[in-house]
Amino acid sequence: MAVPTPDPFQLSCPVPLDIHTTVQMAHGGGGRLMRGLIERMLLPAFAARGGEAAGAGAAAERVAAREPPHDSAVVEAGGVRLAFTTDSFVVSPLFFPGGDIGKLAVCGTVNDLAMAGAKPAWLSCALILEEGLPLETLGRIVDSMRRAAEQAGVRIVTGDTKVVDHGKGDGVFINTAGIGLVPAGVDVSPRRVVPGDAVLVSGDLGRHGIAILSVREGLHFEGTPESDCAPLAGMVEMLTARLGPQVHCLRDLTRGGLAAALNEIALDAQVGIRLEEEAVAVSERVAGACELLGLDPLYVANEGRMLAIVPAVVAGEALAILRAHPLAREAAIVGEVTAAHPGTVELRGRLGGGRIVDLLSGEQMPRIC
Repeated sequence: MAVPTPDPFQLSCPVPLDIHTTVQMAHGGGGRLMRGLIERMLLPAFAARGGEAAGAGAAAERVAAREPPHDSAVVEAGGVRLAFTTDSFVVSPLFFPGGDIGKLAVCGTVNDLAMAGAKPAWLSCALILEEGLPLETLGRIVDSMRRAAEQAGVRIVTGDTKVVDHGKGDGVFINTAGIGLVPAGVDVSPRRVVPGDAVLVSGDLGRHGIAILSVREGLHFEGTPESDCAPLAGMVEMLTARLGPQVHCLRDLTRGGLAAALNEIALDAQVGIRLEEEAVAVSERVAGACELLGLDPLYVANEGRMLAIVPAVVAGEALAILRAHPLAREAAIVGEVTAAHPGTVELRGRLGGGRIVDLLSGEQMPRIC
């Protein structure tokens, strides 16, 4: 007698505890705790404007009505639309296969601007240095930032330097901010995602997180993968130049990986997303490392991968555009947006059936950026 496949949407488990009185590592991990911190504390606080009442109820109303959170804010100045973002980088170790904290800082900020459809132009660089950091190490990091900026076509135009006592800085922390220009006709936002859209991913998953973990923990995998750390602005420019407003949403797959990015979009757009396991590329090296460590590659961080959501009628054209870029030769259509089960991501397995891909409640892999 055949056993019916359970409906993943009918299964339930206890809701994980997400109320804490102190900051946890998971508050910076890209999962449920981080989203809760932003929604319950940061957005209500920063939603207040001069002359407005700062009551919790008024702030909550403004938060509910505002643009869904995205990688960059898009603002208008003098008739020009600008994307503005800031990010901080605290990765350990400072150097890893395929990159270092300097390259990561430039690429991460450039990519956040690109995810708003912007052409990145200017960056700032603030360095928090720990007393005792070798100047040779700092020189390598700064030179890496210079080379990454040249590759991305941006200029580092301002900055700041602070030094903290030995033992209080983990070598070096970097904060970068970026400004880019949003072309006319480009409107990239989670609010534009609608049922029927196709979901594309630019390449294989998990290489950055596994590269970081292998060095940090002294793990020796056979053929340790290099980080995919790279600037994505050129790829986005190709996509938006051809498809314009048909590019509904973009997201780079950093903390929390593909799973976190899709969940954020599903929640913000109040849509369902169905992901096809067979279409999601994971290299043998990453898959092997994840199996050994008990990790799910859908949640492992990337620094040179993005997803794009476009109408299904142009999905084939979008795929061809991505595959024409050297960083996206393995791009694929991995899923679709649905009207069913808003705010939920489902992974449909290779053998049928499915499972819910939820936001992480804890910290799978700290300090990947």
